[in-house]
Amino acid sequence: QVQLVESGGGLVQAGGSLRLSCAASGRAFISYAMGWFRQAPGKEREFVAAISWSGGNTYYADSVKGRFTISRDNAKNTVYLQMNSLKPEDTAVYSCAADPTTPPWRWNSRSGDYWGQGTQVTVSS
Repeated sequence: QVQLVESGGGLVQAGGSLRLSCAASGRAFISYAMGWFRQAPGKEREFVAAISWSGGNTYYADSVKGRFTISRDNAKNTVYLQMNSLKPEDTAVYSCAADPTTPPWRWNSRSGDYWGQGTQVTVSS
């Protein structure tokens, strides 16, 4: 089993940057694909990005492609989401997830077996 704790959210102006971190417990972390999702008030959960266990494969939603970068450090049991050129529509609670079987390119809004509690990202205009 994997436990996940996100950090790094906050308030930022449009055009700014934030880096989210997701710290995982459990020795199985290194074998899990990891990903980020977001959910804005009144909206459904949206897939953002996913990364393979090795970090060699990444996959992004079209809405964030070219602005967000997912990465991982298996030695630190941590996955990151670097968010640049933030827009007000990026405002949401961001959560990380772990999945032992689904490769990144197959992730969608329903993927993920283990979830963190989420961190709020607010982008002001």
